[in-house]
Amino acid sequence: MSSHNAVRKWMSLSLVALVGVMMAGKVWAQDAAAPAAAAPAAVAAPAAGAGGLELTKEAEAEKKPELDTSFWAVVVGSGSLGVILWIGLLGTMISMIYFTVDCSMTVKVQRIIPPSLIQKVTESMSQGDVVKALQQCKDEPSPMSNILVAAFSHVEEGFDTIQEAVSVAAEFESERLMQHISWLSVTASLAPMLGLLGTVQGMIAAFAGLATGGAANTGMLALAISQALWTTAAGLCVAIPAITSFTVFRNLANRMALRMQAITMDLIKDLRNVEVVAE
Repeated sequence: MSSHNAVRKWMSLSLVALVGVMMAGKVWAQDAAAPAAAAPAAVAAPAAGAGGLELTKEAEAEKKPELDTSFWAVVVGSGSLGVILWIGLLGTMISMIYFTVDCSMTVKVQRIIPPSLIQKVTESMSQGDVVKALQQCKDEPSPMSNILVAAFSHVEEGFDTIQEAVSVAAEFESERLMQHISWLSVTASLAPMLGLLGTVQGMIAAFAGLATGGAANTGMLALAISQALWTTAAGLCVAIPAITSFTVFRNLANRMALRMQAITMDLIKDLRNVEVVAE
């Protein structure tokens, strides 16, 4: 009986130990499986987040409109006042080209001081024939001939009167030349003013859009500022060559006016000793 009880007791303890080992193994397996399952989930979560972020960026890129930054878009997008200013800038550019070409054809030594006229008058004055020299000047009209005519027309009034007439005629011819050249100065002054007005108008529109739309749409704000600066750039592109041409032609006209006066005084120097006979 005692041996049977011992066997039963031993079998009961063995069964309890086996059940305990099985339960411990099951718990350990569950504990080991939990981190393994959590790791893929943790890896998948950032992947899903990254994918969602990329999708969001793509969606924003699709929603963001493409801005047209071409020159025509700048002109059209500047508003009605901006279009008027651009037309004015175009007009100043055309006038700059026109008056530059006109001055290059007008302010020429061969046209203002014809060499053939100087040669003829020199020969006539060497012969002492003032009447012939006067007629040659009338037959070949030019700024130089006008000054000579003023000199020869006052021969009978004395040399001082001749000098005064030459000075007045030279100033008059110089002023006539400057009437053509001065339009380049007007163009050079007007073009940057129109450009500045366009810039002010564009900046007003830019800050008005910033006040109503907020600072979120920086692209539209940058485009508005770009439109504003385009007019200033256009005005300077017209003004720089215009003021350069004006300076060149003005200096050339002044030199030719002084040269005409000097040539005239040299041609009439023989009249210094002419006696005026009072009637």
